[in-house]
Amino acid sequence: MRLSPVILTVVIASLAYNTPPEMAFSRLLPAAPALAAAMWPVLPTVLLGTVCLILMIGLSFVFPDLGTWWTAAGIIAVTVAAAYGSHVRLQRERTLFQVRLVADAAQQVVLSPLPRRFGGIEIESLYLAAAAEARIGGDFYEVVDTPFGVRLLIGDVRGKGLPAVGAAAAIVNAFREAAYGEADMVDIARRMDASSTRYNGAFPPEGPLERFATALLVQIPHGGRRIDILNCGHPPPLLLNRGKVRVLESTTPSPLISLAELIGDHYSVDTFDFAPDDLLLLYTDGIAEARARGGEFFPLTTWMRQQPPTPPDELLTALHRDLLSHSKGRLDDDIAALAVRLCEP
Repeated sequence: MRLSPVILTVVIASLAYNTPPEMAFSRLLPAAPALAAAMWPVLPTVLLGTVCLILMIGLSFVFPDLGTWWTAAGIIAVTVAAAYGSHVRLQRERTLFQVRLVADAAQQVVLSPLPRRFGGIEIESLYLAAAAEARIGGDFYEVVDTPFGVRLLIGDVRGKGLPAVGAAAAIVNAFREAAYGEADMVDIARRMDASSTRYNGAFPPEGPLERFATALLVQIPHGGRRIDILNCGHPPPLLLNRGKVRVLESTTPSPLISLAELIGDHYSVDTFDFAPDDLLLLYTDGIAEARARGGEFFPLTTWMRQQPPTPPDELLTALHRDLLSHSKGRLDDDIAALAVRLCEP
């Protein structure tokens, strides 16, 4: 691809030399510097335009009736325009590179790297942002090892891209502080809600819609055997146990983050069995709602049921592959997932 302007120049010059002058292939020479502008820096683009101009002048000695000066003027004009286009493209590429560096730094604040193992618990994460140019979005997750057990958070701020990052950071940072100090998961949820509400008050969302988030809190006590779940309007996790999939629905829904003042702060915690080698999948709605070209949603529960007993990293690798295959590589929403397995003591 990088050599295609050179190849195009050689092909056009060869055709112009080996065909009758009436076919006038030489008039295509301005296309070479125009193509170079899309992939080369300014100086090589100008040099290629100069080469094309020299070739045109050389062909005029072989075929005097080629209309050399008109074509030469076209080559000069296109080369100047191509050099300017190359300069603008390089400036935009540098700007995009800086934006990506900032976005990556901001994303690291929200999604810090996770250890793959907390005692006897294996954990793997997956994150894909719909705003691929910035690689940043409103989905978030966190895992911390506390005196009360391993605590996990996954959630989704309404919206995507840079506007959702601040709200996600406020929620995650509140969780990081509260998870170590609060024995009750309900108190963690209340502190997350308060932090999100303060952030929304300081940085109100654009438009009439409220900014809110769904969130799922999971606690795995040291020693395992059970998990405690507090679900704030988030898609329920899936538990794979010996080829059977169980949807861990909450008996009583808890309010979404930032909406407790409107609908009440009545939180509930549900407890489920969690045996060694069970696989727990936490995910955001971008996975369950990923669509194929025909509009079909990704069959997550069916897909989970078909998975063999596997480590968390292999499960998420397969999920990533099959999700992109189902959606043909086109994601309409951010995606986050955590896979958790309790190992044999």
